Amino acid sequence: MKIEGKRVLAVGAHPDDVEILCSGLLLLLKELGCRITVATMSLGDCGSTERPGPEMRRVRRREAERSCVILGADYHYVGFSDFGIFHDDAGNRRTAALLRDVNPWLVVTHPPEDYISDHEITSTLVRNATFVAPAPNYDTSSFSPSQSSSAIPYLYYAQPVENKDIFGRRVYPSFYVDVSDKLDLKEELLACHKSQRDWLRSHHGMDEYLDCMRRWNAALGASASENSGRSIAFAEGYRQHLGHSYPQDNILEPLLEDRIVSETKRGSSLSASHA
Repeated sequence: MKIEGKRVLAVGAHPDDVEILCSGLLLLLKELGCRITVATMSLGDCGSTERPGPEMRRVRRREAERSCVILGADYHYVGFSDFGIFHDDAGNRRTAALLRDVNPWLVVTHPPEDYISDHEITSTLVRNATFVAPAPNYDTSSFSPSQSSSAIPYLYYAQPVENKDIFGRRVYPSFYVDVSDKLDLKEELLACHKSQRDWLRSHHGMDEYLDCMRRWNAALGASASENSGRSIAFAEGYRQHLGHSYPQDNILEPLLEDRIVSETKRGSSLSASHA
């Protein structure tokens, strides 16, 4: 299948979300010739105990743009404020305008259930936008001159942070992508977001920004190894949106071949208890 030039859109609530959750997949699709766009709904302006919001917006946008240069991706800021991503009429139209501007063939975003509402609402808004963006009578002219997108794209949800739901239960994906050879570059992309280290230390009580990403991907690698019978050091996990009118085939399987491992031992759902 020829996919060179096809557009892939990854949408995160904040700068650094995409790097943590799905940058390995983006690197693989980039190698296959896809055009990558990374969008953040907000600029993470509340992510500091020392710098004011306007300064943080400038800092975090520079960090996001620097990461996209390394990734070879375009960068879009959608226009929301941190902790201000809401599922309302304006939010839906603003997000649909993003989909129309990018006109993606494939979209990756947060899962419907995660530890923070900014992530969950981003998931909902992106899901809505993938469906309504091709409808020309849906008015997004306040946010973009683009009138419609070509079609409903493939839509995939990345894993929740720490691979668990809000009750601490392990969440298993439908399938894994072996990104073992991309972890060092994933770490380089994430390291661009230097301002987050101080914020996580003061607000979350953690000082292992890069190590946490590796641990989460290693846990997915261990599960992928169980399902495949071979050793996979690091993996990312995904579930595909398969509702009415969405593409039903998992297009990543023929594209990534042996890198794809299906979850067969436990099944997958929004939340699943530890096996």
